[in-house]
Amino acid sequence: MTDFNRSVLPDAVRSNGATPNPWWANAVVYQIYPRSFQDTNGDGIGDLKGITSRLDYLADLGVDVLWLSPVYRSPQDDNGYDISDYQDIDPLFGTLEDMDELLAEAHRRGLKIVMDLVVNHTSDEHAWFQASRDGDDPHADWYWWRPARPGHEPGTPGAEPNRWGSYFGGSAWQYDPKRGEYYLHQFSRKQPDLNWENPEVRKAVYRMMNWWMDRGIDGFRMDVITLISKHLDSHGRLPGEVGSELSEGEIGEEGYTNASPFCSDGPRLDEFLAEMRREVFEGREGYMNVGEAPGITPERNEFITNPAHKELDMLFLFDHVGVDQEGSKWNTVPFEVRNLRARLADQQEAVRNAGWASLFFCNHDQPRVVSRWGNDSDRESRELSAKAFGMLLHMHRGTPYIYEGEELGMTNAHFTELGQYRDLEAINAYRQRVEEARCQSPESMMAALALIGRDNSRTPMQWDSSRYAGFTPADAATEPWIGVNPNHVEINAAEEFDDPESVYGFYKKLIAMRHDNATVATGEWNLLAADDEQVYAFTRTSGDDTILVVVNLTDRSAGLPGEVAELLGDGVAESQILLSTYDAVHGVKSIARGELARWEGVVIQL
Repeated sequence: MTDFNRSVLPDAVRSNGATPNPWWANAVVYQIYPRSFQDTNGDGIGDLKGITSRLDYLADLGVDVLWLSPVYRSPQDDNGYDISDYQDIDPLFGTLEDMDELLAEAHRRGLKIVMDLVVNHTSDEHAWFQASRDGDDPHADWYWWRPARPGHEPGTPGAEPNRWGSYFGGSAWQYDPKRGEYYLHQFSRKQPDLNWENPEVRKAVYRMMNWWMDRGIDGFRMDVITLISKHLDSHGRLPGEVGSELSEGEIGEEGYTNASPFCSDGPRLDEFLAEMRREVFEGREGYMNVGEAPGITPERNEFITNPAHKELDMLFLFDHVGVDQEGSKWNTVPFEVRNLRARLADQQEAVRNAGWASLFFCNHDQPRVVSRWGNDSDRESRELSAKAFGMLLHMHRGTPYIYEGEELGMTNAHFTELGQYRDLEAINAYRQRVEEARCQSPESMMAALALIGRDNSRTPMQWDSSRYAGFTPADAATEPWIGVNPNHVEINAAEEFDDPESVYGFYKKLIAMRHDNATVATGEWNLLAADDEQVYAFTRTSGDDTILVVVNLTDRSAGLPGEVAELLGDGVAESQILLSTYDAVHGVKSIARGELARWEGVVIQL
């Protein structure tokens, strides 16, 4: 099922407050990490032709939109999120002609293509940045350049303009001998932040975006877009700069202050996003624009995604994927159902009247949910918990995002050595926290990397049980860029494709329900049993139609919450079970005895 034959939501059904309803109100998005999806030339890295070759698989799954992580020309310091040329394809992935072919073949199947776009920063190899290294060049003010602190020798410790730390470890400032100044980089030193205060920067970004839209893509997912507006004092100085009216905050355990409060959701963000909407998207149809939104609250999500404000269609919020972290990302704590419920409830309630929610547990920056919060220790536990978290997510109100392999129940990599990791964030964090700041033990850090490190989601897509999981030919001379998960022998698309009881078969049902059932797509969301320690329950209501969703998110049986039992009265008939992580008969019996089995979830028509 694609957007050519899925049901169209009637205008009588309210989605995000827009009239008519946007086409994506009952769509499902599938994220592809091109580097790890399908390799067709045997170099160990996935490519655009590989994506094109798998379009029939994606059409069969039933998704509507394909979101591609960056395929632009890049030095690949951060796997393509460091772009050196926005209007070319990196040779690792193919050519512009390959991209045109992918667009044409996807559109022929009713699939839309959304490209990842990084405009908070570029690569330091981008022509704009290279030109800005000359203080007399017209691009001189396109990035955040600052002199060394007075009384310090430029390039030496302590000479940085302020004490901000980078998300990828170390200082957020890098000294450039050619210009004789420092530039700001919130991420890698090879990812300098663009200065969005400069209108010429914004014009250049919009020209580039229009170039891609005119080429036929269907929208953008914009990386860390909520970091583009920085907090400045009345003289244009950043917090912590000499003479600044703004304090940069306290120094943390790694030896730096936190830039996030001063770079997230800045004072001009709404202005910039509204300007982008006018300059790029107004007058176009059939597109979707999504923003990755670090530092954004559910309440701000409502404002930014409210169609009346003409900013973005959707945002990715992160409060719910931080429920197993305390302080630092690398200080992990046990998962608790009540914490996840509270964060998702906040997101749902915020868009009750206007705006829209993005629904996700997994992506290229998050680990596999089945390993993180589920149980991947054996086949039955893995399949049940994968289905339970899939049901929970897809029954909420908003647009669901599936990350490649999530529909198969793919697991974390279970790496045991630092040398197995490829992610810059992971490698830098180990060095920073274990070897330099010594604020975390090697054992604790390796455990954290194994649980939440980004490479867990970046191992090759598991297509079959062959040597390299069908990602690259079994006899290829070059091994995949990152290790293939050994469990691909049991967990792969070939094994699950024709099995209606597999995780893949379950995801097909979830997608079909969103396409065909207006209550699932847009119905009101109401929480039940808000304090239950094991069960997450809620209703979806549209007019006289009500659906009950009840999911046990633990590895042990759970009593049916009183609120749910009261709602069900004398029990349910098998015909009322719309979906179950077990089967309808099992669901009827569980409801009758008032106890859900481990990882049991049921969707019930009331």
